[in-house]
Amino acid sequence: MIEPNISTKLTTFASALIDQQEARILIPAKDPSTGFWFGGGNTVQDRDGSILICGRYRNFGDSRTGTGAGARGLELAIFRADSPHGEFSKIVSFYKSDLTCNGREVVSIEGCALHLTEDGIELFISTEKDDSYPESHKDFQKPGTGVWSIDRIHASKVEDLSPSNIEEIVPFGLPPYLHVKDPVTTDLPDGSLALIYCTHPFSWSSSGTSVIRRAPGTSEYQHLTDTMLARGPVWDIAAARVTDRLPIPKVGAFADQPDQSLYFYDSAECLRQLDDNPEAVARPRGWSCEEIGGLAFGVDADFPRIDSITIEEPLFISPTGTGCSRYISTLVTDEGIFATWQQSQKDLSQPLVGHFLSNEKIAQLLA
Repeated sequence: MIEPNISTKLTTFASALIDQQEARILIPAKDPSTGFWFGGGNTVQDRDGSILICGRYRNFGDSRTGTGAGARGLELAIFRADSPHGEFSKIVSFYKSDLTCNGREVVSIEGCALHLTEDGIELFISTEKDDSYPESHKDFQKPGTGVWSIDRIHASKVEDLSPSNIEEIVPFGLPPYLHVKDPVTTDLPDGSLALIYCTHPFSWSSSGTSVIRRAPGTSEYQHLTDTMLARGPVWDIAAARVTDRLPIPKVGAFADQPDQSLYFYDSAECLRQLDDNPEAVARPRGWSCEEIGGLAFGVDADFPRIDSITIEEPLFISPTGTGCSRYISTLVTDEGIFATWQQSQKDLSQPLVGHFLSNEKIAQLLA
């Protein structure tokens, strides 16, 4: 169990990194209105020092009523800037028709993640594909919807990424974890790759987090867990979607500690919007596609075991719009840490926003 004073220090540090007031818009949605966003990806530093951001554009649509309600996830895009403080320009783009895998057409593009390898770069892509539920649960499939799974493409450099070598990495699972989406890549201290991803049951009544591991020098994946983070008892009872792992900087109070990490996660009190009692305490609840954020902690030697340190209330809430703040991704650079996330705006769109925290400020916060 993490000590209260350490928990307070970590939440203060995380709140300064995910600064809702100081964040700047990096990549706007295609339309400034509800149901439109860009995000669900990650941020990496290329070999030339430039910053790469991947994500997907989502247009208005409601998965509960099928794909006919809107275009939804229509484009995966990769952007580049010279530094975390620069302007990001689109360099690579794929549409739904580009990402057919194993003969199954793509209904909607979901989350994605870039990862640098020893000899190149790989991109993990989650999509909703035109496929059927298992026979035992086929009656639960909504008309016009498919099944989610995760694929991979790779190249020597980001500009050469192409669906020509697309392959399925994580097929849809057993009914309790049927839909798999929103991959997260993180390199573990032993040199292996951990691929973290979100799962939904056939009933779409909740979400959780699974992990597979790829050992150094191999192409095989070992399943580690389907319950990386337990859903909580209060604000995060409906979901537990881990979106990022951030090794805690070895400074200040953590200089002599074993390797430890923070984990950012998205959740909500319910998958559908709830009405507040006008006489009760107003509080952010979050709901599907409008999640809010929390923080978890783990010792790297115990990976993938982690525990939430935001038990009673969320930590990351947009000051405008619905309060939605989700899909946090962090990047450690020589000068500090760069964080990006989707943030609800007054117009109810969710652009990708970013904030940079310098090493000097990090040292002060973790002293």
